[in-house]
Amino acid sequence: MAMDGDAPIGRSGAYAKGVARRQEILDRAIEVFAERGAAGTSLRQIAQAIGVSHAALLHYFDSREQLLVAVYDHAESGRDRGGQTASGAVDLMVEAAVHNVAVPGMVQLYSTLVAAALEDGAGESRPFFTDRFERVRGDSARRIREEQKRGTVRNDIDAESLASMLIAISDGLQTQWLLDPSIDLEGTLAKFQDLIAPR
Repeated sequence: MAMDGDAPIGRSGAYAKGVARRQEILDRAIEVFAERGAAGTSLRQIAQAIGVSHAALLHYFDSREQLLVAVYDHAESGRDRGGQTASGAVDLMVEAAVHNVAVPGMVQLYSTLVAAALEDGAGESRPFFTDRFERVRGDSARRIREEQKRGTVRNDIDAESLASMLIAISDGLQTQWLLDPSIDLEGTLAKFQDLIAPR
């Protein structure tokens, strides 16, 4: 995820007007992808859907993949800025799952980009998601260690392993939910808390 002070994905624009235009494009793209996802759409079709010219997109982004990664990063950054109420690792994942259920197109976009990251060693997806998974694992492990100290999470399994399992469960459930929306994403994920409670 592009943190404050990190270079943006793609080109940001040389002047304030260009920066604002790029932000507007990403905001509009989030609305479009939240409704319908991004599967099977070309850069030209995306430009048409968000109401800008193909040339305008190419001014800021070199490829469809770069745009999609920037859109996902922008959406996730916006959600993070909105604030998190959960303190525990599982609660935070449940909170994210509740948010994701409301925007299935963004879950589809996430899944599409992770799949691209596995296939493409040189594109934008692989470094973005490698860094993202490392950051999420680190944050989850830190939260789990704090919970282990408080005695609310079992301490016979190291925090890093539990963090990796939690992410795998969350991503796997989201994939199942995309295929079958009757899956109780929130409730099933919350049950992981019971599995890691002290015995």
